[in-house]
Amino acid sequence: MPWTIQRIHTSQRMMQTTKIKDRSRLAARMVAGVCICLMQTALAVAQFGGSPLPPPTGNPGAYPPSYPPATPPGYPQPGMQAPAQSPMIPGPMNQPMPPLNQPWAIDPSLGATGAPPFGYDPTVRNAPIDVYVSEGQTGRVSFGGSVNSDLGVAGQLVIEERNFDLFRLPGRPSDMFNGAFRGAGQNFRLELMPGNQVQRYTMNWTEPNLFGYSPFSLSVGGFYFTRFYRDWSEQRLGGRVALGYDITPDLSVSTELRGEDVKMFNPRVRGVEDLERTLGSNDLYTARFRLAHNTRDSPFLPTEGHLLELIYDQVFGEFDFPRGQINFSKYFLVRERADGSGRHTFTSAIRTGFAGADQPIFENFFAGGFSTLRGFQFRGAGPAEDDVRVGGRFQFLGTFEYMFPITADDMLRMVAFVDYGTIERDINIDWKNFRVAPGLGFRIAVPALGPAPLAFDFSVPVAYADTDERQVFQFSAGITR
Repeated sequence: MPWTIQRIHTSQRMMQTTKIKDRSRLAARMVAGVCICLMQTALAVAQFGGSPLPPPTGNPGAYPPSYPPATPPGYPQPGMQAPAQSPMIPGPMNQPMPPLNQPWAIDPSLGATGAPPFGYDPTVRNAPIDVYVSEGQTGRVSFGGSVNSDLGVAGQLVIEERNFDLFRLPGRPSDMFNGAFRGAGQNFRLELMPGNQVQRYTMNWTEPNLFGYSPFSLSVGGFYFTRFYRDWSEQRLGGRVALGYDITPDLSVSTELRGEDVKMFNPRVRGVEDLERTLGSNDLYTARFRLAHNTRDSPFLPTEGHLLELIYDQVFGEFDFPRGQINFSKYFLVRERADGSGRHTFTSAIRTGFAGADQPIFENFFAGGFSTLRGFQFRGAGPAEDDVRVGGRFQFLGTFEYMFPITADDMLRMVAFVDYGTIERDINIDWKNFRVAPGLGFRIAVPALGPAPLAFDFSVPVAYADTDERQVFQFSAGITR
């Protein structure tokens, strides 16, 4: 025993006087780490039984050394057979027995969460969570008005409820102001828009989740519309029912059936055949199919994304004809500030449409005005007969527009644009009638007036037909409160 103690003291003195190099220290640490890993493996085998873990099988070159496979937790490494479902054993949560014969049962670096390491005994506790909610404002009544070069002056009254319940009838008069017709998440909208050139009255009900929480929607509505055009007056009374389906958040399809009575009266010029055959009442029914892909970031001033619409109508009644439309708008974000403001946007848009030979004059395509072809009067660019704008069965309209901010707060923007296209009585393009109108404009965003900006455009046509009616200035302004 004294000899042993002496040897120990001697060794300690030798170690204190011996200079150990850095590489020797590192090697000693690596050896110690290997020993610790071997001890842990032996303890794991003793705890659960079986043999030490075999090396992973499959494709060893699939992943770099020391990197876990690119598989979600709970999935085996590629090239390895997944463990079969283990038998259920009694105990807390009725958990399955850990499949220890598989390499992913313990080693989480292999991409799966199998049995926990020994000594791991989690405690499950139930924690009560209180969620406090308050009823938001789902209904609104708004007043507004608009004036623009296409529609004249008009007022607007909108009554809207976004939590409507068509089947929750009032039991007594006081229920009308205390829960009646509310609570099912449906949408109801009533719009009254009287004006000097346009009068529109609509009522719509929409069930956004037709079969519970599903992508199907149902919409039913009615409308009464009067428009005093330059060459005649037009009145429409009808209703519609539509079924929609959202394939993805951006892609949707819908079908619609619309029936209406179209009354034509007050012709400015008599003797035009296309106009004479439609005077009086005309019963019209339309079956529509629409496919839309919409990725725009805003419906009013989009700066990114696109909108693609494919529309097919089959019209029957007193007139029978097909009609198709393809509308595409693409928005390119050219530049922006670091905070996302000050966006410069380039827009390219195309509208095409065609219809059968039996299409009546009040369903024809027209062009000219702020919303179709700037630089021309409303419906002032297109076929004419005896100074009557008769429109056509074919349209091809497009625009290129570049918008950029002038002020730092993006309140004032400027646009440079070129509108182009034509309307033809037959399905062809007569290049002698092709219109081109470049111009400049301004957009003024006033939040107090509503989401739509004020728009003022100046355009001078450089290509046009002899019968066209040109107009340099167009504008659109509105207010909603």
